[in-house]
Amino acid sequence: MVEVELLEVRVEMPGNTPVVLLREREGARRLVPILIGETEARAIVFALDRVQTPRPMTHDLFRDVLEILGVGLRQVVVTALRDRTFFAELHLLEGEQTSIVSARPSDAIALAVRTGSAIFVADSVIDEVGFVEPEPEPESAAAESQPDEVIAQFKDFLDQISPEDFKS
Repeated sequence: MVEVELLEVRVEMPGNTPVVLLREREGARRLVPILIGETEARAIVFALDRVQTPRPMTHDLFRDVLEILGVGLRQVVVTALRDRTFFAELHLLEGEQTSIVSARPSDAIALAVRTGSAIFVADSVIDEVGFVEPEPEPESAAAESQPDEVIAQFKDFLDQISPEDFKS
């Protein structure tokens, strides 16, 4: 298992599909994109932005119930990818007893954000879909001087025109 951090939730175009992006905390820092539903994306973003809703959302309710029952969320694990569907588990801790509950990754991540719990991805999953973000290419000297050249051309243009040039 590899510990990851929640990097962001974004919408991929052209399909307007919400994606949660996880990144390895150490090592190659591979990225793991997981397509999620709009409702779950909103729930994760609300938790990240600490948005207070008038009534508890489902993930807030689940967190509150766990707390009242004295059960902690030890960690969330994205365990598998089968037929383009990700699977996850909640690792719950009550006293010395650990229980594992199957969950959708989006719901598990929404709960992890609310509880401050660690998120992990199985090695097999990160090996299959993880990728390293390419380094941005350094700008060449020509690219850096281009804005100066455009500004110089514009100044030349302004020096050569007069208000009469705009009369019909």
